[in-house]
Amino acid sequence: MNGVVAAGATTFPSALSRPFEQESPGTSFGEVLGQYLKEVNRLQLDAEGKMRQFLAGQDIELHQVILAAEKATLALELTQTLRNKVIEAYQEIMRMQV
Repeated sequence: MNGVVAAGATTFPSALSRPFEQESPGTSFGEVLGQYLKEVNRLQLDAEGKMRQFLAGQDIELHQVILAAEKATLALELTQTLRNKVIEAYQEIMRMQV
């Protein structure tokens, strides 16, 4: 099991493995968020493609399909959590009295 986790960890997307690092001094939150969403979409498409290959009987291992699906699931869950936190912060700001 440790080998599988280690193998998955080395290929985990850069946007997800270092979410708080700023790409460059001029990068805005919107740009970083856009890059992250593109990466999440890529993970979803990759998982779907591997699942299709597996179901079609092509030469792909089951563990590759499962790892791709889990990465996509985790990325989507993180995206939902991020969305909820941003909405929470916005609502808190709107409740502030000026």
